[in-house]
This record gives sequence, C-alpha cells and structure tokens, in this order.
Amino acid sequence: MQKVDILMAGVGGQGTILASNILAEVGLELGYDVKKAEVHGMAQRGGTVESHVRWGEKVYSPVIEQGEVDILLGFEMLESGRWSSFLKKDSVVIINRYRIPPPAVNLGKARYPSEAEIESLIKANSDKVLWVNATEIASELGNPAMVGVVLLGVLSKQLGGAEDVWLGVIERMVPPKFQELNKKAFLAGRQVEVA
Repeated sequence: MQKVDILMAGVGGQGTILASNILAEVGLELGYDVKKAEVHGMAQRGGTVESHVRWGEKVYSPVIEQGEVDILLGFEMLESGRWSSFLKKDSVVIINRYRIPPPAVNLGKARYPSEAEIESLIKANSDKVLWVNATEIASELGNPAMVGVVLLGVLSKQLGGAEDVWLGVIERMVPPKFQELNKKAFLAGRQVEVA
C-alpha cells in the first residue's frame, strides 16, 4: 500500500477520537508513516467531530484534501453525507446506520434527510457504500459509546493487518476495565457482513 487516507466523521460522544487514536497506532505498528489531525470544537456538547488519519510510505501532511479520501468512516448518517465531497471516485464509505438530529432539526427549522437521500449524495462521489448497525451492536454488548471500536472492526477488513495487531493496540489504548468489552466490540465489527 502506497498511501491510504481515512476520514472519520461523527458527533461528540461517539468515540471518534479514541477510534482515530487506535487507527493511527495500528498504522505505526504495521510500519507506515502516519499523520493524524482532528477537529472537535463543540464535541462535548454533541457537535461535529472529524478526524483525518493518513497511512503511507511517507506522509507529509495530516490533513486530507478534498477529493482525496480513500475511506470515509461515518459514525452518524448526516455527518457521513456532509463529507461526501472529500471522497475519491473509487473510495469506500462505511456508515453507521444511526441518526443524531442536529439542533436545527430538533427546532423544526430543518429536515433530517432520509437514508436514501444520504446514500444518493454519497454515491455521486463513491460507488461502494457499506451500511452497518454499529450503535445497535455496541448497545447489545453493553455500551453504545463503543460504536467507534465496532466500526474499526469493519474498517480493519478493508485495510488488512493481522487481527492480533489491532487487538494489541486496543488493549494498550483502552483502560483495563474496558479492554475485554472493547475487544469484543472490535471482533463483532469484524464479523459484520457488509454488501
């Protein structure tokens, strides 16, 4: 692999930052040069969180330019659609089938787009859209905040790298009392069948 640019988009509290930290560490473990940048302005109040993670032989900038994203990992449906203009034509989009309506929708000043509308927006830039019920899986395991680790499990099948490398990084980066649960979440994500 020469280079892979991964953009993670979500809402505060979904585990986007932890997932991007794990992803960056896995890239380093696999021998890549890795750069990472994140924006999480109002994340603690449920605002947008975006994280750029770049793996490659040599990576010079942490920020992915518009039209250069290889993989978009969407933690929330609307956030996935918002970043569609950053996708390459042959990119892969993995979307958590989960809605967190923004304030304008809650106030009745805007409408939340349908799943079909979001997919149509994304398909204008990418042919491969994979829908995952990651929040549902994380909730069934006991903690919906593990959605990011479930999504990493799905992503790991796209990126490769031995399962034990991913699990080893998760073990190092997650507090001891949550390690086993996070490993289960990752493995559940790896088992997801996506079309």
